[in-house]
Amino acid sequence: MCTSLIYLDASGKAYFGRTLELTSDLPYQLVYFPKGLAFSSEIEGHPALTYDSKFAVLAVTMPGRIPTADAPLGFADLKVLEGMNDQGLTFSLLSYPTAGGPHAAVEATQAVLSASDLGTWALGQFSTVAEVKTALEEQPVLLEALTLLGGVESPFHYVVHDASGASFVIEFNKGQMTTYDNPVGVMTNGPEFSWHLTNMDNYTFLNNVDKSNATFGSYRATQPDSGIATAGLPGSNTSVGRFVRAAYYAQYAEKATEPDTAVMTLAHVMNNFDRPRGISIDYPSEGGGHLEVAGLSQESSETYATEYTCWTNLSDLDRKRFYLRTYRSLNYASFDMTALAEMKGVCVLPVSHLDGLSGDASETLKQAKAT
Repeated sequence: MCTSLIYLDASGKAYFGRTLELTSDLPYQLVYFPKGLAFSSEIEGHPALTYDSKFAVLAVTMPGRIPTADAPLGFADLKVLEGMNDQGLTFSLLSYPTAGGPHAAVEATQAVLSASDLGTWALGQFSTVAEVKTALEEQPVLLEALTLLGGVESPFHYVVHDASGASFVIEFNKGQMTTYDNPVGVMTNGPEFSWHLTNMDNYTFLNNVDKSNATFGSYRATQPDSGIATAGLPGSNTSVGRFVRAAYYAQYAEKATEPDTAVMTLAHVMNNFDRPRGISIDYPSEGGGHLEVAGLSQESSETYATEYTCWTNLSDLDRKRFYLRTYRSLNYASFDMTALAEMKGVCVLPVSHLDGLSGDASETLKQAKAT
């Protein structure tokens, strides 16, 4: 499961935060893609779609295939889960189990984009949500079976944000792609995004003003503590509950007047979605619902499945700074896209190398082995 949201400071500058929850830690790689790289997206039965990156990209990635001695992984095999380009555009992949299904027909002569390549396609070529929306009107996108997930079609949906605060959703539901403008700037998982918006109609009573006194008959009731305003928020870690809570926190968190304070405020907001191991569990023998991403197997040594926050990301879309915290850290390592601009090659750093690291880690990434 995942939670993402956009936060605006007092001057309207945008900051983005997201968590990623799974039942196991995967071989995530932090990758810097310099501008000028050539990519190719391939779907069987269609010509390859080729595109060159105009912008540098910093992203958390996963390999799209299993490497072999004859075919080691290249940069194009690293698929973007979360990223930002040097224009302040972000791209996020979030779990969505009902994505797969019958696809709309696309002529065999037409080049199509694999959904697995949406990250490099969007971040490498566009600077705003409006540009991505316009390009998608002409570019067919199809799901593909993922080898690493045992052949399951990409069980994800996708969100894009830009430095203006605009937000956009790309969602496959049972094989059919729909796009949405996202007026709340929040995304979690299923059901479909339009359902989440309708569900927000059930929470028109929410506000952040404590009502600490009321009269019942002749009895004057007084709340002895602050915080009663949040009593109506859903308390579960379900996708539905997290969507409502994320919308509330994004709306009512105090609007910071300084960028560093805004990043800190966003970090506090995202702490509300940080999930320790064991908070909720499923026993595999009982057919629980923790395997949110189909195809991910449960370790045989584990007696139960428990989702936890593998990593949390913050993005400062105006200053082009990317922050990352792993489960084994309480502080964030930060990366400055401006400082990385001098890099000419692809740099790959295992996210696990950030365990316990805090502060500016741009030089650490620069020194990582380039491919």
